[in-house]
Amino acid sequence: MNKDELASRLKNACSAVIAAQDELTEIDSHFGDADHGVTMTKIAEAVEGAVGAAQGGIKAMLEDSAMEVMMINGGSAVPLWNTWLDGLAEAAPEGDELDAEGLKQMLGHALEELAALSKAKVGDKTMMDALIPATEAALACQGSEDDIFAAAAKAALEGAEASRNFVSKFGRARSYGEATIGTPDAGAVSMSRFFAGLAEK
Repeated sequence: MNKDELASRLKNACSAVIAAQDELTEIDSHFGDADHGVTMTKIAEAVEGAVGAAQGGIKAMLEDSAMEVMMINGGSAVPLWNTWLDGLAEAAPEGDELDAEGLKQMLGHALEELAALSKAKVGDKTMMDALIPATEAALACQGSEDDIFAAAAKAALEGAEASRNFVSKFGRARSYGEATIGTPDAGAVSMSRFFAGLAEK
């Protein structure tokens, strides 16, 4: 996979998140501030703009994306996505080519960086309910970059759906306790939409 192909996937991922704004807002309105859709649209637009304008190789493109996200005035999703994108950038190649093993290294390192900040695990009803299974599926995949993205997208969607069954352990939703069962986590859904877009060429 070259830089342009990865850039195309990232733009697809951003478009998928932007298209889900109303859905994310509706989910977040149950137990949150109803701002997740707007915040994620800002994040997606920032990444989309950075990817489109990026000079240099894959690492530089992801560094620019993380930087643009860091500049956003938004909710708790901003530092989390900045950290994840930064983690991708740190493990990314300097040049324009990325192979399957390199992609796995990027995704694995990005999760490690975010896990050090977030501390959330699967079952805590956060974005990690989608991201952790997606990353684990990617790392376990023995196929091509296409196969890795497809496996990650499937696992992310399943993880986001499974978050319906959990009690919120973080954020404002935590105060609602078992009432949060039955509603998926907005952060997990937005992450699953991003991975769904990444799986599209």
